Amino acid sequence: MNVNDYIHSFHAALAIKRGGEIVSREEYLDYMTFRANTRPLFTEIFGPLVGLKEEWAAQGATPVEINLSTFRYRTVIENNLPVITGWLGGDEPVILEDTADSLVYRDQMGRRMEMAKKSATLALPTTYPVANMDDWQRIRQHYEFSEARFGQLQSTAGQLTSLQIPGGFDEPRQLMGEESLALACYEQPELIHAILETITETVVRICEHLPHVDQLSVHEDMAGRSGPLIGPKHVEEFIKPYYRRVWDLAQERGARLFKQDSDGDMRPIIPAFLDAGVNCIFPCEPAAGMDIVKLREQYGNRIAFLGGLDKHILRRSQQEITAELEYKLPVIMQTGGCVFGLDHRIPNGTPLANYRFYIAKVWEILDRR
Repeated sequence: MNVNDYIHSFHAALAIKRGGEIVSREEYLDYMTFRANTRPLFTEIFGPLVGLKEEWAAQGATPVEINLSTFRYRTVIENNLPVITGWLGGDEPVILEDTADSLVYRDQMGRRMEMAKKSATLALPTTYPVANMDDWQRIRQHYEFSEARFGQLQSTAGQLTSLQIPGGFDEPRQLMGEESLALACYEQPELIHAILETITETVVRICEHLPHVDQLSVHEDMAGRSGPLIGPKHVEEFIKPYYRRVWDLAQERGARLFKQDSDGDMRPIIPAFLDAGVNCIFPCEPAAGMDIVKLREQYGNRIAFLGGLDKHILRRSQQEITAELEYKLPVIMQTGGCVFGLDHRIPNGTPLANYRFYIAKVWEILDRR
């Protein structure tokens, strides 16, 4: 089995099937851009952590509970366009070590990747291909535009079309590592600009080739509980020119949502990203201070949310689950612009009875409307 098949099989074991109601593309876009508030939306964004399915099976869960298909959600069908906007090509990944506890492999970028099988869902790099401008020039062709970036585009009638673009922080981090990237912002700013200028040109040309996109989606994961890894001045200097150019073009061609994914406390740089075009953030991690009620009070309809419900509450009492939901759902329901859901994967140690209670209580509140 090659590395890609191995990783796919690992993630397939965590796969879920979302049951419930499907809303139309038009209803979703109007709801998330505050043009209409027909009915509240609710989903499971990520699914379980490693080991939770086995825990639930031991507690008597049925197969349709384990894959979540029996639970009621309400959301849109999202069609991620088959387009490669980031790294293209490179070496065939090779498994270096495979034990009961970990997987180590060399990826297409040439990085050494390590994954703890019993706790992680993603492998993390321990080596990186870029340290200076010479390194970037050597691998730059992997980010340049090519017709090979496009897969088979099919009809997406009635579905939300989404284009995943490289992160303005995350992609340089994948090339350099967090520490080297942070230093480069001060010591090699021309390198960061060069990387993002190439990515910008490629994504712009891709957008020009696409008939329509409803949503730009960008993964950054650039914050922890103590705050973001860069400040608003860095967003303004390095990331905003990239975001703004791509978003302005996408809007001209009909896009209405620019969705950014980051855990942690993003509050210090939310204004900078709003100026850069972002109008939807997730998963809004309460443990890091990302309180969607307070954020809605502060930013109004300038920003929509996915998530925002504290995953850790599910391991506590049903009274605490009720308090979390009664605090957040009624007030946000009045404004729209939020797909309620947990702020990341369902944590290990979540009793099946609590998850059942959580789903029922969500709908008890949502159905009051």
